[in-house]
Amino acid sequence: MTRRRQLRLRGLLGGAAVLVAVALLSLVVGSRPIPVADALRALWFFDAREDTHLIVRELRVPRTIIAILSGLALGVAGAIMQAVTRNPLAEPGLLGVNAGAAVAVVIGVAIFDVSSMGQYVWFSIAGAGVAGVAVFVLGQAHETGTNPVRLVLAGAGLSIMLGSITGIVILNAPLAIFDSFRNWAAGSVDGRGLDVAKVLALAVLVGLVLAFAIAGKLNALAMGEDLGRALGVDVRMTWFLACLSVMVLAGAATAGAGPIAFVGLVAPHVARAAAGPDYRWILPYAGIAAAVLLLSADVIGRVIAMPAEVAAGIVASLIGGPFFIVIVRRFRLMKL
Repeated sequence: MTRRRQLRLRGLLGGAAVLVAVALLSLVVGSRPIPVADALRALWFFDAREDTHLIVRELRVPRTIIAILSGLALGVAGAIMQAVTRNPLAEPGLLGVNAGAAVAVVIGVAIFDVSSMGQYVWFSIAGAGVAGVAVFVLGQAHETGTNPVRLVLAGAGLSIMLGSITGIVILNAPLAIFDSFRNWAAGSVDGRGLDVAKVLALAVLVGLVLAFAIAGKLNALAMGEDLGRALGVDVRMTWFLACLSVMVLAGAATAGAGPIAFVGLVAPHVARAAAGPDYRWILPYAGIAAAVLLLSADVIGRVIAMPAEVAAGIVASLIGGPFFIVIVRRFRLMKL
């Protein structure tokens, strides 16, 4: 094993350790602080007669798992989008993919009376796919991101339009639907159970399998279609699998946690700085970095406005917004 590979592996293990630490923090922090020892006992020696055990097992464990899975999905999806479009600003939130998933979920619930995660996750994946195709066509991303400005503007315009449609549907829906989607639309992981986490885990697993199956080919594709073909990469198949992976990952994350922006933008840049240009390492680094970011945003949101909470998606935007400005100034909207 080479020294560089050892360093990358150590960095990955270090990131996983940070994620475990933040997950433990997620179990003990909230409107009612719980000692670490009690939280661990709730995990390993659950007693339904203990209210602290019920809080940990029924409320905080599901939201922690959902935040980790959603962040993991958004980070990997963002890394794939930046590779295939060769655009440092590409990510599911900025390019309208999350907005497409969100409007599809809202329409499914309000019009087709879809009620469970197992049902509306399909609406979310389909909406993500339709929105992604629309942005790629409008932004000419099929030219491997030769015009990143147009791609970002197309995503921003589509996000605004889809957000308006989402608002119209929710405002004209029954009050019960409006209340249930108010927190979800802000990007909140609160109030969801293990049933949601199970469906989300399955969808994310499928998306990750697709993503890692093409990780090596993304290295060639990130250098351009012509060079990718010269290196023997089936560009069309790689594009297809990449888009399918983004659809599943971004759609599942949006169904589970709501439309969350900037997480998929920040994590791939952190991963690239830590792991180098190899997408076989960027993908796992980006997934872990995004999971840490989203889970940390959820924990911060619980404490900055106690006893109320601020949705994780809002906190993530407060963190990611300045980072977006830095990236724009640094790359000046040039290609990767």
